[in-house]
Amino acid sequence: MKGHEVIAHHLKECAEAIYTVPGYPVTEIGTVVSAETVINEKVALEYALGDSLSGRRSAVIVKHVGMNALADPLINATTQGLIAGVVIIVGDDPLAAYSQNAQDSRYYGEIAQCPVIEPGEETVNEAVATAFEVSERFSRITILRLTPKLLDAETECGDTIQMIRKGRLAEADLTIAGRMTRAEKGTGGLFAWAAGSGLNRIREGDTGVGAVLAPSHVTISYPPPRLPPGSKILEIGRPFVREHQALLPPPVSRNSERFSDRGYFRTFCTACPYRPLFSILVKRGMKVIPDIGCSLLLMNPPYQAGIASYGLGSSVAVAAKSTRVAVIGDGAFLHSGLNALIDSFEKGNPLLCIVLENHCMAMTGGQRSYDIRRYLAWADPVIIPAEDTDALETILSLPLEGPKIVIVEGSCPEGACYEKVEC
Repeated sequence: MKGHEVIAHHLKECAEAIYTVPGYPVTEIGTVVSAETVINEKVALEYALGDSLSGRRSAVIVKHVGMNALADPLINATTQGLIAGVVIIVGDDPLAAYSQNAQDSRYYGEIAQCPVIEPGEETVNEAVATAFEVSERFSRITILRLTPKLLDAETECGDTIQMIRKGRLAEADLTIAGRMTRAEKGTGGLFAWAAGSGLNRIREGDTGVGAVLAPSHVTISYPPPRLPPGSKILEIGRPFVREHQALLPPPVSRNSERFSDRGYFRTFCTACPYRPLFSILVKRGMKVIPDIGCSLLLMNPPYQAGIASYGLGSSVAVAAKSTRVAVIGDGAFLHSGLNALIDSFEKGNPLLCIVLENHCMAMTGGQRSYDIRRYLAWADPVIIPAEDTDALETILSLPLEGPKIVIVEGSCPEGACYEKVEC
């Protein structure tokens, strides 16, 4: 079998949902596994994170330039955590044979502090299952880097041996600083795991990385193993493993901060026009995916209706595969939520998308945002004033048979600021 067929075989065994944006050199993997084609890479990863919250293992197949589009949810997932494993299958094109550049995807592992597995012929049958297992063990996405040399090689296909774990979201009472500390502690554990993993076959002689054949072999590019001094490292693309030989895990000497440690939590402004809406969501027991912006505070007391947030504009796609309810500001929606809505309408995903129309970006200083209605007329949105609680109650009680957009109009009080509540 060809290398891409071996990867596809194991992917079908491990993942319950697979998304792709086709591109060289991984188009064939997406075809073999019948992956769902998505409007762009960011939406694809957000769908996968929604599946993860619902307990479904998921994968996203992209080419290297697609990593640029999905970087926001990739990095935020490390801070927020996940439940079921999420793996990005990325095909690098190091010679730019069919691409606009020859970037190296392994650097995203360092930026996001997530594992990068780069199999060769000796480890290809273990790579996919291990990628899902380590994603769940450390509650972050795993990157599986593939190059044409492996994808085109004739390779034996072995059994898929899986270990199912369960990841964890960051605890609800952690502050953002506490979530960062938690993630960095996990990165320390990731370094220890990589150092002891049998995927790396360190022997005497030259060391090949990924698809490069050599007596000694590195499969885990990040965190990279320490190699004997003077070892000749042979790799495809930039010298990532060679230049990271002195890399250490982030130093963590502090506890993960909680609201009780800090002494307070933040919630919405006292005169926030959307408080009635949020109270109705809580009363009805509705769990939502909040976006970055004011809606993020739905994760804090006294509401605690928000499950997780993976970046600006991410709530629409994440909710489409999990809670089915997204809450997003008009600025965040136009920033990068619109593509997800288009994809959901194309596929008829059951989704209630609640857009908070306040004509400003309240969390960043009140800058004016564009009029969202002119860009949403095609979706036939329902428009409800924030103070009309009867209409809100009615719309939130209706069954979902496809995507539904509700624009809740309100005005932020001038000079207001978030309320601090003592713990």
